[in-house]
Amino acid sequence: MRYVKVSWQHDFDNEPVLYLSELDDGGYEARKVEFFRDGAADWADETRETETIGLSDVPFPTAEEIAAHSEFKVEEISSVEFEQAWRRVRALSA
Repeated sequence: MRYVKVSWQHDFDNEPVLYLSELDDGGYEARKVEFFRDGAADWADETRETETIGLSDVPFPTAEEIAAHSEFKVEEISSVEFEQAWRRVRALSA
């Protein structure tokens, strides 16, 4: 597994500003957490998707592909950082 954090600089009120994704060996999302400007957050995994969040059906783009768009910043993160965010967001929705 690898873990990626993508921040998105934009002015849309109803779109996430930060994504954290856990990617499997094929580059597909296994789990995802989204954070919004107003402090709201949501999550998805193979057992839970909603109208507003779900796992991608295609492999995650490379860091270079993401960084080619100036409104995005991407970085690899540790499994610990992902797990902390995952647990925090899951606890909020319980």
